[in-house]
Amino acid sequence: MTKTFISKTSIFKAFAAVCIFGISISGCTSKKKTYMETTGTTENELTMLVGTYTSGTSKGIYSYRFNEEDGATTPLSEAEIENPSYLVPSDDGKFVYAVSELNNTQAAANAFAFNKEKGTLQLLNSQQTGGEDPCYIIVSENNVITANYSGGSISVFPIAKDGSLLPASDIIKFKGTGADKERQEKPHLHCVRITPDGKYLFADNLGTDQIHKYVINPNADITNQKSFLKEGQPAAYNVKAGSGPRHLTFAPNGNYAYLINELSGTVIAFEYKDGNLKEIQTIAADTVGAKGSADIHISPDGKFLYTSNRLKADGIAIFRIHPDNGMLTKTGYQLTGIHPRNFIITPNGKYLLVACRDSNVIQVYERDRNTGLLTDVHRDIKIDKPVCIRFVP
Repeated sequence: MTKTFISKTSIFKAFAAVCIFGISISGCTSKKKTYMETTGTTENELTMLVGTYTSGTSKGIYSYRFNEEDGATTPLSEAEIENPSYLVPSDDGKFVYAVSELNNTQAAANAFAFNKEKGTLQLLNSQQTGGEDPCYIIVSENNVITANYSGGSISVFPIAKDGSLLPASDIIKFKGTGADKERQEKPHLHCVRITPDGKYLFADNLGTDQIHKYVINPNADITNQKSFLKEGQPAAYNVKAGSGPRHLTFAPNGNYAYLINELSGTVIAFEYKDGNLKEIQTIAADTVGAKGSADIHISPDGKFLYTSNRLKADGIAIFRIHPDNGMLTKTGYQLTGIHPRNFIITPNGKYLLVACRDSNVIQVYERDRNTGLLTDVHRDIKIDKPVCIRFVP
């Protein structure tokens, strides 16, 4: 057998040629770090945050890496804060804002600096919401907005240049009652959402069966004392008495909105255009009268809608969305752990993760992209009282 020997000089020349012609290999690439190098993630890994109730062993917010191709999870860090039942990252992923859902004057919105590479959160500051039990939080323009359940209000906090929160610039309080004397004895704000066009805010009022509408003022600033929100026309949309509006979501195309009602267990489909909602369908998500419907999300491809139901037959209802008119057809139901308060779908649409509060676990389900149906892949994430899951951009 004839052996071929390659000299060190030949290897060096070949290596140099590769670099000259711009072929990307280790040692030839630019010193500029890639996105994955700066964040410490691999190609398929997402950075995931989980909010919890802290009455048990949970300390607050937990960070993980989640692989959206194989469903594997790696724990990263934790940040101690009381009852961060809902949280949201900033658009650039550098900050995280979370509520402290408390039924007293310590109810707060909290600002954190976030190190995505390490998964660590550093508390910047906290501001009182002026309304008890804040349960939903979003970022819009240069403001953070909370929905305060027991306070029957929404609060607006300007964001400082360092990412911290300034005191509330607006606290909007609501009045009224609903048909259910036990659950609708006063206003209960449960969700705030910005419309796809960025021009309006809708606020779901479980206590009065209304969706309140506000026009966003993009020029609002603490220096000019202009309010970020102005009451819209109409000021509110009414839904069927006793429904209990909880969470609202929009289709990826921006043409439809979907509301999950906690008390009636129904989903209402709306056409959305120029700040206006037009009801086109009501369909049951909860068929056992549990009065515990909770969360609602649409798959990234816009083909399927999912809702969570609690208190009886806990699980996820599955609907197909008609591509031409936005109407829903129920296609399945997946039983889950106990009290699935919140869930999320991975950006690639492969997995759906469910926060089962009273089972102390996040369950991981694989989605069939053709049918929308779910299969438990048995990659549970053990955590005490998980109630909110978010991916960081």
